[in-house]
Amino acid sequence: MAQPNVLAIIQARGGSKGLPNKNLLPLAGHPLVAYSVKAALETPSITRTIISTDSQAIADAAQQYGAEVPFLRPAEFAQDLSTDFDVFTHALNWFWENEGYRPDLVVQLRPTSPVRSVRHIDEAIQTLWNTPEADSIRTITPSPITPYKMWVYDPETATMQPLLSHPTLPEFYNEPRQKLPPVHWHIGNLDVIRPHVILDKKSMSGYPILPYVLPFEYAIDIDDLAGFRKAEETMNQVECVRFE
Repeated sequence: MAQPNVLAIIQARGGSKGLPNKNLLPLAGHPLVAYSVKAALETPSITRTIISTDSQAIADAAQQYGAEVPFLRPAEFAQDLSTDFDVFTHALNWFWENEGYRPDLVVQLRPTSPVRSVRHIDEAIQTLWNTPEADSIRTITPSPITPYKMWVYDPETATMQPLLSHPTLPEFYNEPRQKLPPVHWHIGNLDVIRPHVILDKKSMSGYPILPYVLPFEYAIDIDDLAGFRKAEETMNQVECVRFE
């Protein structure tokens, strides 16, 4: 089977109310966004690496580390409530309208989840490419908390109902965790999607979705300064892309 043309899209919005300039803050001496750029550029299966951002400062930093900056993302797709779907639809349509270019696969590398390895990215790409019946692949890890012990609380009646149900255990929420079904958590450091799923199915995942299981250590999502410290500590302990 011929190798796919793979586009890595790194989305990095300029605005961040919780942690201003988060994507440009240093992680072990380099801007946070640089780790996703480096990961994409070092992955043999990735053909092109672009940054989708509304910020000229982020665009300049990403370009210095080797990413393409074909456009600045319009403000309408860079709001607090803008979705991944908005960002990727805009990018794919821009490439088709301006270059007549459409990749075979799209890789999402979120800057706020920088702990990932080239091997993981490459294997995920090849797995999806070699599984034509699947629409996407996502990294997951065993969840440290089971949703079978989660509840929905109704303040009007001051009562609660279990979030889930179970076909054979009537009071599953009272059972030991070991008797409950294993559950995995989407950690978000790597997604691979077929473009037609985004453009035609109007979805960022479609179905079937393939799993790529990683150890819990890779579940890093930076929201605050403590997240930067945790990411730097983890990078020194696991196989991942880093700057030497």
